[in-house]
Formats: sequence, structure tokens, C-alpha cells
Amino acid sequence: MSRLDLVIFGATGFTGLRVVEQLAKVAKKYPAMTWGVAGRSQAKLEALMANIGKKIGEDMTSIRIIIAEVTNERSLQDMCEQAKVLINCCGPYLMYGEPVVKAAVEAKTHCVDVSGEPQYIENVQLKYNDAAKEAGVYIVSACGFDSIPNDMGLVYLQQNFEGTLNSVESYVSVEVTPEFQNEAAKSGIIHFGTWESAIISAGRSKELVPLRKMLYSDDLPVFEPKLRAKSTFHKLDEDQWCVPFPGVDESVVYRTQRFFHDHENQRAIQFKTYIKIGSLCTAIQTGFGGVLITLLSKTAPTMKLLLKYPKLFSGGMVTSEGPTENVMNNTKFTFELYGEGWDKNTDVSEKPNKKAVVKVKGVNPAYGATVTAVIYCAIACLTEQDKIPGIGGVLTTGAAFHNTSLIKNLHENNLTFEYIPC
Repeated sequence: MSRLDLVIFGATGFTGLRVVEQLAKVAKKYPAMTWGVAGRSQAKLEALMANIGKKIGEDMTSIRIIIAEVTNERSLQDMCEQAKVLINCCGPYLMYGEPVVKAAVEAKTHCVDVSGEPQYIENVQLKYNDAAKEAGVYIVSACGFDSIPNDMGLVYLQQNFEGTLNSVESYVSVEVTPEFQNEAAKSGIIHFGTWESAIISAGRSKELVPLRKMLYSDDLPVFEPKLRAKSTFHKLDEDQWCVPFPGVDESVVYRTQRFFHDHENQRAIQFKTYIKIGSLCTAIQTGFGGVLITLLSKTAPTMKLLLKYPKLFSGGMVTSEGPTENVMNNTKFTFELYGEGWDKNTDVSEKPNKKAVVKVKGVNPAYGATVTAVIYCAIACLTEQDKIPGIGGVLTTGAAFHNTSLIKNLHENNLTFEYIPC
């Protein structure tokens, strides 16, 4: 059986079905591209394709359906052997991701996913990087809200800075438009699957230190001036209090910058991430809520409570049903990446004299922008392999796609990148 260009695994899940729906639209721009869907239920996959066909007014019966389960190695192997590029939407990745990567490498299939779980991502690099190189395939995680805006945003800042960039501080803000805030209070803004991945990852955070020691035996050089972390609660301006952003972005960006330093002889950029909250009271509540959730994730009984009562412990943000279409499509986000360094005529031993900002904006961060991002990451693997470094391996988005058309494609599809000199 011939290989399809793209296959979406986990196609009937909350994120997966949105990837399928968006890909059905994007595929019109690539008439020669073939694709299929994969999951464990033939009936659900058939129903999914029928519903999407009705929604977009097209006959979807020609789309190949592949039956695969994460607990069945043979089925994973068979699925991967039918794909040139696999989009893996089956999480939590700490529980289900590695068997898919193993099958993809063995089948010589590129694989992208939307994981935000650093233990999974870095373990995959440690265990499969050499094998992926030998197979000539690329394995790229964090191709969604985690961590495209920050990782590719920093790449965009580097590409436009015209000087030597030393450090970047990123601030993200997320807002539901006022007319849909009551609806968001009922439906939440985050689906349970995203919450489950985050809780499991938080509960296994102690794995990271030994994992990173195995992944990198030495530290990057210390560059001056050193970027120091801001206080837990600090003001960006008169109206906005901020706290550290708890996502995987800093670790992903570190790996990208490590790649540039080790393989392309570039100065590694120092990077810190924060989230805008609003009032000091809300910032304090958010900060202590995050600490409480982290502590509760450390033991099995308390983790069960977090997973059983997500709406309670998330302050109403997480529900099992997930946000409504109205809420998702009216949730806006902005990443502001503040860069500092030197213009091209200044020696780096002097005080930094140049600043610039990149703004990355979009809507529906977890289930809209994420969907667009992972699709175009997959298309880059499919169509621009000559622009991806090396002959294969486990890479970050920044390392893999900095020379491709990814930012251009995202910018043209409602995930915008803007460079602003200061």
C-alpha cells in the first residue's frame, strides 16, 4: 500500500478532530497531497469523516481510515508504514507518546506532535535522536501553543534583529472577549485532556534534573550581561502584574539555542517567560494556586483529586467537556518577546544599546492556533526537508524549521508575527 503524505493519529480526540477538520480545508491548497486519519475505532473515524464532510460540503469517503492503538505495537507499525509524516494527537504523551515515536522511527516516518510535557520531549531526544538520524526522519514535539509562539517568535526576532541579540523576556496574555466571558465561566477555556497532561507532567517533574544531565553533559557558556529572573510577582506596566509562565517553553527554547550554539556556532540567547495576569490580587491567587496544584500532583491520592475535580482546582478554567466553539473562537492571545542586545557596529563587551519586540498573536490558543501550527509543521517536514538541518533527528521547532516557510505560512493563517524596533 502506498504511503500517504500525512496521517493524523488520535483523530477523534478533542484536539485531533480539529486537526482533521482544519487539514481538510488546508489540503485544498495542496491538491496533490494525500492524507488519512487513524485511531482505534472504525465507527468513530467513519462518523468523524462523515460529519466533517457535511460541515465543509465535500465527499470525504476517499480519505483512508487506519485502525491503530497505542497498546498494539503491530498496529502502530502498520499505521506509520502508511505515512510519510505522522501528526500524533494522542496524549498524554508521557503515557502514550513513546511507542508512537518508536514505531515512526522504525517505519522511517517523520513525526510531529503538540506535547507540552518536557519529560516526554527530552526523553525522546535522549533515546531516539541517533536512531532518527540513522532512519533519516525528523521527530519534532511542541508544535502547538507549546511552544511555537515563543520558539519561532525568538527565531523571528533573531532573524530581524540586525545585530547581536543577548536576552529575551517573553510575556503572554490570554483574554476571552467580554461578551463570551459568562459562557467561558460555564464551559471553561481548557479541555480536560490538556489539564491531564499538565498534571501528570507536574507530578513527574523530579525526573527532569537527571534527564537533563544525561542529555547535556556540559553547560552553555555564561554570556554577559546575565539575564536574571524577575521576582515571582512583578509589574510590567502600571496595569499588569505578572508571574512566571509555567509551560515547557523555556526548556524548548533552551534546546533550540543549544542546537544553534553547538551546530551553527551562534551565540545562545538567554530567555525567560512570564504571563500577564492583571491585578496584584489575581496574580497572587494564580501564583499560589499554581504552587498548590504542583504540590498536589506529587502523590497518587492527591493527583486523583486533581483529575477528578478539574473545574474546582483550576478555578473553573478546565472542564471535561472542554470550551465551547464560541469561547474557543473568541479567546485571543498575544506573546510579546522583548529583546535586548547590540547593534551590528557595537562590541559586545560594551553596554547593550539595542532593543526590539516581536509580537505573536492569534485566537483559540490550545485548539485553533495549535491546530494550524502542527499542520504547517507537518507540511514543512513533507515539502521542505532540504531546508531542515541534517539528515534527521529529534529537533525542536526552532532548530528544525528556522530556514523553512513555517513562519510565513503561520502568518498567512491567523498566527501573526510582527517585528517592532524600539
